[in-house]
Amino acid sequence: MTPNPNSDTHTSGNGHALLEAIDVTKHFKTRGGLFGRGAQVVQAVNGVSFHIDRGETLALVGESGCGKSTVGKCLLCLTPLTSGQVLLDGRRIDTLPVSEMRKLRGRISTIFQDPFSSLNPRFRVQDLIGEPLRSQGLSASRADRRKRVSELLDLVRLPQDAMDRLPHEFSGGQRQRICIARALAGKPDIVICDEAVSALDVSVQAQIINLLQDLQAELGLSLLFISHDLAVVEHMSHRVAVMYLGRIVEIAPKRSLFAGARHPYTQALLSAVPVPEIATSARKRDVLQGEVPSPVSPPSGCFFRTRCPKAFARCAEETPTPRAVGDNHLVACHLTEADTEKL
Repeated sequence: MTPNPNSDTHTSGNGHALLEAIDVTKHFKTRGGLFGRGAQVVQAVNGVSFHIDRGETLALVGESGCGKSTVGKCLLCLTPLTSGQVLLDGRRIDTLPVSEMRKLRGRISTIFQDPFSSLNPRFRVQDLIGEPLRSQGLSASRADRRKRVSELLDLVRLPQDAMDRLPHEFSGGQRQRICIARALAGKPDIVICDEAVSALDVSVQAQIINLLQDLQAELGLSLLFISHDLAVVEHMSHRVAVMYLGRIVEIAPKRSLFAGARHPYTQALLSAVPVPEIATSARKRDVLQGEVPSPVSPPSGCFFRTRCPKAFARCAEETPTPRAVGDNHLVACHLTEADTEKL
């Protein structure tokens, strides 16, 4: 049984986490000019660590370009890590050979942001959803695949006549339901939702979010929900991890984070969420100054210090490490050590 996302049941690692990221780091080298001169290193992800329990939804939030999607690709082993580890049920998977990883592909699935570009326009729905079954050897025949596709269409609330139609014949929300059905074809334990509702209309977003929650309760799925929409995150997550320039700056149970964010960056993100009240003008806004630094040459010490109104000398000299400030609430900020009351 999957806990209600309004509860904070999933709040700590207990050695039995379904999926773990341990100091995951991913750097990309640019080509540069002639003979590779002027090549640079893009520090996309720097030492990210978290875990996801069975039946839990962990939200990964932050500004565009902070490395959220790259983290998802690292967990899916779609790109080799620069350093760190990815564990599935305690087994390291980021170093597995292709033949071994192929056997595990059904256990970790993904839903992409744009449902139209992630579906082959020449394939009919039965082939789109049935492809994972064929490639992973999960069906003995085409008839078996068609039967399983029929079950998946029922699961995502699509009519049976959708099976023989092409992607362009569906609305955006229906196409995303097809993507969800495809993600569930291999009966995964965890699904990585990379901005899975951001390309949809608001009313359709609500339908897809409700569908994901229903499927999680019915199938016992774990979800990594990558998003920049904090209103959606508050509705459906158990825990929230906040990223800035490739690092996690705060991670906490949902209620703890939304009721009392401790990192200045998280506070600024939350203050920017629209509130449906008449007197919204009375609410204090934490407006960040300046631009996000380049991941090619990030600031020394704390990456956020160049935009932080509370930065002091130590922030430029030393990289903050995550520190416990409450029950399963970690913050990577020097202020939590220097003066907790300032936050």
